Amino acid sequence: MTPGRSSERSAPEPDPTADQATKDAMSNATTVSPAHSASTASTLITNIAALVTNDPSLGDGSPLGLIQDAAVVIEGDRIAWTGDQSKAPATDNRVDAGGRAVLPGFVDSHSHLVFAGDRTQEFNARMSGRPYSAGGIRTTVAATRAATDEELEANVTRYLAEALRQGTTTFETKSGYGLTTHDESRALRVAARHTDEVTFLGAHIVAPEFAEDPAAYVALVTGEMLDACAPHARWIDVFCEKGAFDGDQARAILTAGRARGLHPRIHANQLSYGPGVRLAVELDAASADHCTHLTDEDVDALANSRTVATLLPGAEFSTRAEWPDASRLLDAGVTVALSTDCNPGSSFTSSVPFCIALAVRDMGMTPDEAVWSATAGGAAALRRTDIGRLTPGAYADLTLLDAPSHVHLAYRPGVPLVTGVWRRGERVL
Repeated sequence: MTPGRSSERSAPEPDPTADQATKDAMSNATTVSPAHSASTASTLITNIAALVTNDPSLGDGSPLGLIQDAAVVIEGDRIAWTGDQSKAPATDNRVDAGGRAVLPGFVDSHSHLVFAGDRTQEFNARMSGRPYSAGGIRTTVAATRAATDEELEANVTRYLAEALRQGTTTFETKSGYGLTTHDESRALRVAARHTDEVTFLGAHIVAPEFAEDPAAYVALVTGEMLDACAPHARWIDVFCEKGAFDGDQARAILTAGRARGLHPRIHANQLSYGPGVRLAVELDAASADHCTHLTDEDVDALANSRTVATLLPGAEFSTRAEWPDASRLLDAGVTVALSTDCNPGSSFTSSVPFCIALAVRDMGMTPDEAVWSATAGGAAALRRTDIGRLTPGAYADLTLLDAPSHVHLAYRPGVPLVTGVWRRGERVL
């Protein structure tokens, strides 16, 4: 459950179509020990002032499972043990955290990193008073189509390195800036070289050349384009919004993707009230993203489903739009994730810590809730239990802060607090 609100609400059950690695991690979650593999070196991280495990059975019993004066044992690419440092087992190696806080690596479950070009002029105009609309995506589409594969690869690599330095160890990313069969499939191939969490978003907007015949574009997305893209993706997404795709079009696209083995996600209710959230629940989408304009029926539907509400405060910051009401969702028992929406038009940030600070300041979240949503919440939005937590069997993805508590992520906004990152057991920062 998300911290601090409805005690009856649990995070969604894992997706039965989750990849085998996730299933294996789930089945081993309580059986891994420091002796799991004699050939794998073990590392003890000790002298941790505050350890966020996201396991309420540990530590203080909160959803964060906060342990004071803690230690963690890494064996291979997994967490082997967590607990009080006075009870830590012997290991091959030892790292002193120096009285700092450790938390799970951030799980950024919504980003758009395969693109070319930049929309500085659009941002400048918007900050001067021009409202945001879905149409600006076409600028990036033109630049992305003109870019080489090498240029797209270089951009993805650059933004991933930027995110990793800020503690992000798992990310999802989408196509959506090609809008032709060739350009969408090559975007997914680029993305798949960097993450397993790849999303086909051919339905970002109607491609410019189909502006007068959107039905023909929907047919392309659900036919030839889907055939070319499905082998390279795990998820399918659609921008269900005025100026993009209506409810009937979105249903057709997501249903076609599901028939090809892709699980639905959806951009829902960002700019106006609409059918997106209820469609997400109807189709058992893993996540409904944005969720700014919600009716009581939308909130109830989310609260009684497995669909996670993913909030993206970088978009509201960059568009001066209305903030989503996180408190309303949390009070209703909705599982909430927090992500960057990193993209060149409406949220050009790769910083989860920045989004945590925004969520606390402007969306009604407590620091505990924001941190949970950026870690375990993001994992729930990807229907995974092997990330977003620091418990035996989970991947050893950790973020070390130059601060004694995770609260400093909101308390000291804009300060580069991440001073160490482990990904799959390897220290990368």
